[in-house]
Amino acid sequence: MATSDRLDTPSDRHETPSDAPGAPADGVVTANGKVVRKATVAGAIGSFVEWYDYGIYGLLVTYLAINIMGEAEAGGLFLTNVGFLVSFVARPFGSVICGYLGDRLGRKGLLATLLVLISAATAAIGLIPSHDVIGVAAPVLLVLLRVLQGFSAGGEVAGAMSFVGEYAPDARRNHLMSYIAVGSFVALMFGSAFSAVLITTLGEDSMSSWAWRVPFLLAVPLGYVGFYIRRRLEETPHFQALREQKTVARNPLREALTSPRHLKAIVLTIFLPALNGPGYYLLFVYMPTYLKTSLGEHNFSMLRALTVTAFSLVAIALSIPLMARLSDRIGRKPVLAGSAVAMAAVSYPMFRLITTGEFGLACVGTIVLAVAFSGHAAVIHTMLAEMFPTSVRYSAYSIGFSISTVIFGGSAPLVMTELIESTGSNLIPAFASILTALITLIALAFVRETKGRPLAAY
Repeated sequence: MATSDRLDTPSDRHETPSDAPGAPADGVVTANGKVVRKATVAGAIGSFVEWYDYGIYGLLVTYLAINIMGEAEAGGLFLTNVGFLVSFVARPFGSVICGYLGDRLGRKGLLATLLVLISAATAAIGLIPSHDVIGVAAPVLLVLLRVLQGFSAGGEVAGAMSFVGEYAPDARRNHLMSYIAVGSFVALMFGSAFSAVLITTLGEDSMSSWAWRVPFLLAVPLGYVGFYIRRRLEETPHFQALREQKTVARNPLREALTSPRHLKAIVLTIFLPALNGPGYYLLFVYMPTYLKTSLGEHNFSMLRALTVTAFSLVAIALSIPLMARLSDRIGRKPVLAGSAVAMAAVSYPMFRLITTGEFGLACVGTIVLAVAFSGHAAVIHTMLAEMFPTSVRYSAYSIGFSISTVIFGGSAPLVMTELIESTGSNLIPAFASILTALITLIALAFVRETKGRPLAAY
C-alpha cells in the first residue's frame, strides 16, 4: 500500500470486514436536497455536452469520410473508423492522468476543464480543411483531435459519476446517477435530430459539402454552458471530508494498483461493462452508419437511418430512470443480470428485423434492443462507482472502464465494418451483442451487491 497523508495506518485499513468495500466515510456532511438536485442537474448537463461532442463524430462518420478522407466507400470509412478507435486508445491515458488529479485535487475543477478541452477539440474538427485542400494533413489533424477527445472522455465518465454519486443519498444513488446516462443518450438524440434537420432543410449535397461542419461547431456554445454550470458547484461532501481529515491519498494510482482489493475491482471493472460496447456504440453511435452502408442507401438514406436511431434513443432515455429506481429497490445485480439476459435473447431476432431494410421493422428492432439494454445502461456505472472508496474512486474506476471501452467499445465500428465486409453477414453486430452479454453475466457472478451501502472512504 502506498504511503499517504492519512491519519490511519495500512494495518488499520486491512481490518475492514471482508464483505464491505472499505471503511465508511466518516465526517461526511450530507448535502441538502436542493444542493443534491443542483449537482445532479450539473452532472447531467455536463454529460450531455461531453457526449454530444464525442458522439457526433460517429453520427456523421460518412460525411467525414467524404471530406477528410477523400471518399465515402469502404476505404474512407475504414480510415475514419481508425479515427474512432484512436480516441479510445487515448482514453486510458486520460483516465490515468485525470483520475490521479481528481483523487488528489478534487472532482469539480477537473470536470469543468475537461468540458473545455473536448468542446475545443470538437469545434476544431468542424474547421479542418478538406482533403482536396490540404491532402493528407486533413486525416492527420482529425486523428490528433480525436486523441484530445479521447483523453477528455477518459476522465469524464468516472469523474462525472463519482461527482454525482458522492452527493447522492445511499437509498437513491442509482436513480440520481442515472440522469448522467440519460444525458449522454439525450445528447446523441439531439445530435441525431439536429443532423436530420440539417439534411432535411439543406439537402444531402449541402450536407456533404459544408453543412456537416455545423454540428461540430455547435460544441462552442454548448461547452461554455456546461463549463459555467460545473464551475459554480462546490466539491463533493465525500471528497471534502477526506480533505478536512487530511486523508487524501498522496499517490492514488499507486494505492489503487498495489492493493489486491482494488486490483480485483479494477479487473471486474474491465469485464463487467463488456455489454456496454455493443450496447452503446453499436446500437446508437454506429447504427446510422451501419444502416446506410451495410444495408444499402436504397433502403436507408442518412436521414432515415438517423430517424431510426432517434426512436431508439427516446426509448432508452425514458427507460433508464425506471430501471435505476428498480435497482435502488431490488439491487444492482438483478437488474444488470436481467438486462444481459434480455440482450442475449433479443439481439439475433431484432437484428433480423433491422436487416430486412424495412423502416418500420428497423424501428421496432432498435427500440426493443434499447429497452433491453436500458437496465445495463442505468445501473453499470453506479455499481462501478460503489466498488471503490473515495480515496481512489476516480483513478481506479476510470482506468478499468477505459480499458474496457478500448477492448469492447472503441474497436466496435472498425471491427464490425471489416467483419461485415469479409463475411457478407449483416448480423455480425447481433453476435457481438450476445457474446458481450455473456461476458457481463460471468463477471457479475464475482461481484457483491452494492445497493444501499454507504460509500467507503478508503
